[in-house]
Amino acid sequence: MAKLTFKKANGTSFHGVSISTTVSKLREVIGDPQCEENSGDDKVNFDWDCETTEGDVFTIYDWKEYRSISENETIDFHIGGNDKHICNVAKSELKSQLR
Repeated sequence: MAKLTFKKANGTSFHGVSISTTVSKLREVIGDPQCEENSGDDKVNFDWDCETTEGDVFTIYDWKEYRSISENETIDFHIGGNDKHICNVAKSELKSQLR
């Protein structure tokens, strides 16, 4: 099960893996984001640092919405990791939790 982490997420990046969901659903299954600046003034409004069941670090974040995002609006969130495999595992775990 994916969960919040205090491990450093340095070196994670986008590998083409995303998940469609809402901020409120992510809050429900993961918790509050570590970074929340929902003004639309920057490239990212919400950012979670997480880890997979295996302990691999990944991030979940909106990317370049450039607007305030409603908590119940479905958008595509990027999943960042050290490689595509970690991102796919993270997506699979998140999808299970979001059901």
